[in-house]
Amino acid sequence: MDDFDGFFERNYGATLRAVGLAIGDAGRAEDLTQEAFARAFRRWSSVSKLERPVAWVYVVALNAERKRWRRDRHEAGRERTAATVPDVAGGVLSTIVVRDALDRLPPRQRAAVVLRYLGDLTVADIADVMGCAEGTVKATLHQALANLRVDLDGSEP
Repeated sequence: MDDFDGFFERNYGATLRAVGLAIGDAGRAEDLTQEAFARAFRRWSSVSKLERPVAWVYVVALNAERKRWRRDRHEAGRERTAATVPDVAGGVLSTIVVRDALDRLPPRQRAAVVLRYLGDLTVADIADVMGCAEGTVKATLHQALANLRVDLDGSEP
């Protein structure tokens, strides 16, 4: 993949949506995504040779947010409010229901689900992004899907 402009056009929108859903803050997601693509541009000669350059962009964007999550976790008494990402599809009910269910997941579970099913990353890629073992990613995905099943079906798993 030699053409960064083409890479950017093909991947920016989907990456922005995935990062926005993963972190729950549209404005922050835009900043993270832009910075990740800017870093990819600066390192394009090496990033373009990767098997999945867009996975590298996800890693860069979410690593920055993961650092912030760690810092926030250590601050006592601070409540995080998740802003919803605007629905570009025009208010489709199922999209709203799924988004609300994702917003209710803990940040790590939400990030794992979004990276796996929206970002189409492998378990190994997700483990790199989240800084944990592949088994931890699998367990996190299992628990997240169980929580979503309860949320969306209204029944116990």
